[in-house]
Amino acid sequence: MKKGISIWSFTETDLEKIFAIAKDAGFDGVELALDENGFVNMGTTKEDADKIKALAQKYGLELYSVASGLYWKQNYTANSEQVRRNAIEITKKQLQVAAWLGCQSILVVPGSVGIDFEPDSEIIEYDTAYDRCLAALNELKSVAEELKVELCIENVWNKFLLSPLEMRDIIDKVNSPYVGSYFDVGNVLYSGYPEHWIKILNKRIRKVHFKDYRRNVGTLDGFVDLLAGDVDYIAVKKAFDEIGYDGWVTAEMIPPYKLYSDAIIYNTSKSMDRILGR
Repeated sequence: MKKGISIWSFTETDLEKIFAIAKDAGFDGVELALDENGFVNMGTTKEDADKIKALAQKYGLELYSVASGLYWKQNYTANSEQVRRNAIEITKKQLQVAAWLGCQSILVVPGSVGIDFEPDSEIIEYDTAYDRCLAALNELKSVAEELKVELCIENVWNKFLLSPLEMRDIIDKVNSPYVGSYFDVGNVLYSGYPEHWIKILNKRIRKVHFKDYRRNVGTLDGFVDLLAGDVDYIAVKKAFDEIGYDGWVTAEMIPPYKLYSDAIIYNTSKSMDRILGR
């Protein structure tokens, strides 16, 4: 497996310094993110992407995925048709930027039924959310196929696609080699077991996030450093081995630590080495 780190894990605001730290800490690549005011955003051009790509190459890092935090406000399942269209346009831009950067995949949030940590978020009926999400993915799959960039759905705290069977089935209904799962190990823990998801999703898993979580906390505050929570990483690694997954695993240490944040990056790298048997 290749070892990556999310851009969201850094408090540093200079991209070259981020790449330098990631390389020094032993990461093989960095997952970028299309955000409102990020290094990658809706105004990013091919020229901008080429500069970022060249900077990563300078440090011997691969760029393999583009995430986005914009889907918490603009999503495929919203009641507003304009918001749904906005989410689709975000995905199209994300796919295009990923193609310019030479990335294999993008990460998308597939909408929501409700979001506890967004107090003003809409509550969408489950079957309505499912139909809207499926329609969006069916529209977007041709763009992903044309650009040859995988559109990967992440399991998140959205009260939606709550089981691996649902996640498996919606991916199968879209029926595209360029639509799959971005499996987040830590996000599953509040309601299930990641090793079960891995077995069921199997080859549909295209990218992986590593996080850790303490079940007894029950809120976002339960996310902790790798190997400090309740994820059974021995069982997780065994499950990945059994399905033959050998792709990217990305540490997503969110929220970022303000104090000694660089130390967390280095500690995370060492923990990943232990998990992966490096």
